[in-house]
Amino acid sequence: MTPNRSRRRLAAAFLVLSLGCTFAFAAPSASAPSAPRTLVLYATSGPWGRWGEIYATFVANLSGHFGGFDAEPVAAYRAGQIDDHAATVYVGSSYGEPLPEAFVRDARADQHPLMWIGYGVEALTGPGGARYGFSAGAEDVADPVIGVDYKGERFSRRTKDNGGLVAVSVSSPDRVQVLATAVKADGKTAPWAVRSGNLFYLAENPFPFMGEGDRYLVFADLMFDLLDPRAPPLRRALVRIEDVGPESDPAQLRAVADYLASEHAPFTVSLYDSYRDPLGHQGQGHRIDLAKAPKLLEALRYMQARGGALIIHGHTHQFAAKLNPYSGVSADDFEFFFSHVNKDGYVIYDGPVAGDSEAWAARRLQSGLAGWAAAGLERPTIFEFPHYAGSAADYRAVSKLFAARYDRAIYFAGVLSSKAVDDKTWGGQFFPYPVTDVYGQRVIPENLGNHEPVGQNHNPPRTPADILAAAKRNLVMHQSYASFYHHPFLDIGLLKQTVQGLKAQGYVFVSAQDVLTNP
Repeated sequence: MTPNRSRRRLAAAFLVLSLGCTFAFAAPSASAPSAPRTLVLYATSGPWGRWGEIYATFVANLSGHFGGFDAEPVAAYRAGQIDDHAATVYVGSSYGEPLPEAFVRDARADQHPLMWIGYGVEALTGPGGARYGFSAGAEDVADPVIGVDYKGERFSRRTKDNGGLVAVSVSSPDRVQVLATAVKADGKTAPWAVRSGNLFYLAENPFPFMGEGDRYLVFADLMFDLLDPRAPPLRRALVRIEDVGPESDPAQLRAVADYLASEHAPFTVSLYDSYRDPLGHQGQGHRIDLAKAPKLLEALRYMQARGGALIIHGHTHQFAAKLNPYSGVSADDFEFFFSHVNKDGYVIYDGPVAGDSEAWAARRLQSGLAGWAAAGLERPTIFEFPHYAGSAADYRAVSKLFAARYDRAIYFAGVLSSKAVDDKTWGGQFFPYPVTDVYGQRVIPENLGNHEPVGQNHNPPRTPADILAAAKRNLVMHQSYASFYHHPFLDIGLLKQTVQGLKAQGYVFVSAQDVLTNP
């Protein structure tokens, strides 16, 4: 067979300013009384106001590591709300957003932690910044910011199409702690994140164009300072064996299992149950079901006996007799989302598949579960979206059938505001630690991507060295996760280099279930 295409850059490093979808979901119910509850406020004015909800969704997702959240436009703020929450995050993504007097007044008076992102903080700090010892000036777009230095590590920042940095002037160094420093193309530096008392301030919105090693991770770590500064340190590694199906090579799977067992590394196997090639691209027939692949089933049980856990990775990992976007063949294509390859060779996300609905997704998921049952496999409890993409309705169906997901995800405008789905406004997010997201589902992190010896989709190769470099940056975080995946048809030497490198960095391999039961 022809090995399926790697999906690292199909869905692994979502660019937030891609266009996509919206639907209504309520925030997760309140956590246990001891868990902190975060108030997430966001800007909605101006030509880009619709993105405020997406950015707030990302904050809400991260807050789901610590407890519950409440989210709403800042315009809807009611007096006293800040005092009713353990911490507040305001996402000032729109310049000139009108701020309610009650919000500014409560923000100044309250002593709960407050994170302010981007524009408008001068309403809080006052003229000259006397109140907090720093002030915010005009946005600097002339000097591109190429990275952010944090705890001795350099985190990347894409300069193309990204905005500038709000100029921060510190007048009282004894009162202000510079938490992270922006590095400009000319070598100059500027405060990127500062703290004064209970106020944390970020000089830019950290969410556009986030990827592995990006300054987004600095913000994600600052959420610990905001909500759980005494969290115990962790160094956890996870490995997932990807895109396993009825046509996979049993010998390759056994070799992977033997190696990971020798390293005492628990692992996960993402499995789809029905191989399809409706257009005959690979000459292997139209369909092979898991129950009709006895040697593969033996290999799966062999993997389970050596520390492997099986999770469900869709039903067919493709959609109908259609190029979506490549061949219609299982593991090549999307299953729950339409896509195409444009004239420049980029994969474009188009939106939900034809006939998509929660009921449709539930039927497809039940077909997958039936395939597992027919093969004599125990019902899985963890789901991974093929190519990390589904519609709002699909996520809702998955959340009702499975305890957790193990992937990156697409989030749609309307989730926080409970409005109708807007399938043109969405953003993708990955997590550097486990969360409960706005779909109300536990998410096991995958934050390092995968081995890709030959670059694809206009991206360079991704080697073990690249994965290990990103993992090293993550070591400065309060709790460090190094989670990657590997295709079994690739050289097992790539897997060995990464596993041994992560162990040398001090990471300890754990199972996906460990992450769920001991977050």
